Amino acid sequence: MIAVLTEAERANLPASLPQWQVAPDGKTIMRRFRFADFSTAFAFMTRVALLAEAQQHHPDWSNVYDRVEIRLSTHDAGGLTARDLRLARAIDALA
Repeated sequence: MIAVLTEAERANLPASLPQWQVAPDGKTIMRRFRFADFSTAFAFMTRVALLAEAQQHHPDWSNVYDRVEIRLSTHDAGGLTARDLRLARAIDALA
């Protein structure tokens, strides 16, 4: 099983992923995106879905018209792992 991030690694997240927020319990990171319209938001979600599938690591997310909210956590590890950070960086590269 993949190891969860240490407390020190979680403390460094605001510097390494400045646009992502760490949940108070330290088990999830979240980012909100806003786009010009629904089509643009949905296209972004499609690109993220392809990334997630390639990494075999899938986000919890929601979409309301021009907004997308993404939450990342490695559920089977019980918290944040390197897999979440890798996917967050790939998502940032798309945004």
